Amino acid sequence: MIITKTPFRISFCGGGSDIEDFYRENGGCVLSTSIDKYMYISVHPFFDENRISLKYSENENVENAAEIRHSILRCVLQNMHIKGVEIVSTADVPSGTGLGSSSSFTVGLLHALYGFRGECRSKAQLAEEACDVEIKQLGAPIGKQDQYAAAFGGLNYITFRRNDEVQVEPLLVDRGILERLQDNLIMFYTGKRHDAGEILTEQKKNLGRGDKRENLIRMCRLTGELRYSLEHGEIDLFGEILDEGWRRKKEMASSITGADIDEMYQCAMKNGAAGGKLLGAGGGGFLLFYCEREKQNHLKEALGLKQFQFRFEQDGSSIVYIGKWK
Repeated sequence: MIITKTPFRISFCGGGSDIEDFYRENGGCVLSTSIDKYMYISVHPFFDENRISLKYSENENVENAAEIRHSILRCVLQNMHIKGVEIVSTADVPSGTGLGSSSSFTVGLLHALYGFRGECRSKAQLAEEACDVEIKQLGAPIGKQDQYAAAFGGLNYITFRRNDEVQVEPLLVDRGILERLQDNLIMFYTGKRHDAGEILTEQKKNLGRGDKRENLIRMCRLTGELRYSLEHGEIDLFGEILDEGWRRKKEMASSITGADIDEMYQCAMKNGAAGGKLLGAGGGGFLLFYCEREKQNHLKEALGLKQFQFRFEQDGSSIVYIGKWK
């Protein structure tokens, strides 16, 4: 038996520039961190070596991988020609909440299945293969940041080059600054989940418009400014940059936000937050704010939303259990 643990991520700035239609012409970059909330995937030999048993939000028991309803499981198991396994997934956070759960699932699944076969894959190989599965083979209208954030872990500046190369650079941030950043970040659940595919399809289509493309180019510049501010200890700029990034992100597609989310955001800004954003593609999920710790109780009372506790993590996707099966 093999069990993998793969983190979810928070993307601070640059989301959208990791889409091929944009970075192939302009280059792209994001600044993100993995957090201590995880996708767990276990792979165990199945009693019937000619069948596949799957347990996620649904249960499936099939003879051939082509019969699997779950698109990622179907694609990966067909690619790897694996049978006679039982695969179980468990997550700390549900899908559709903006924390990159789909890509964490794909990376964790690949990691577990390669481990089950006794094969090693680097973090970069896991991320790139997950991108190939989700984007190339399944046609998801997403970018590459989530797969790399999940595989590598940590606080990173990720660059997407015109030639399709991806560079992951850990940020060199003073420990005291990093701890202060964690203390000053606070997250709330909006109570809404979203369809990332629908939102990203509209955003991708809009990239053909010059004003939208220029807006995303500016968001990339903001990402560089955010990196500079963190590495030089200028943490007070963090909220201001988050706020500008969120205002620009809202312009990329009509379904990214709505009146209710805008109202929550404005309430937070009036009650102690220096800036923030809706995580993921938009439409629902989690709102993240930069708010000094001494102001956070007032912010929580004003918003009245469920707080979601988290901390940064450094490990990325890892194998946490290896049991005997032969």
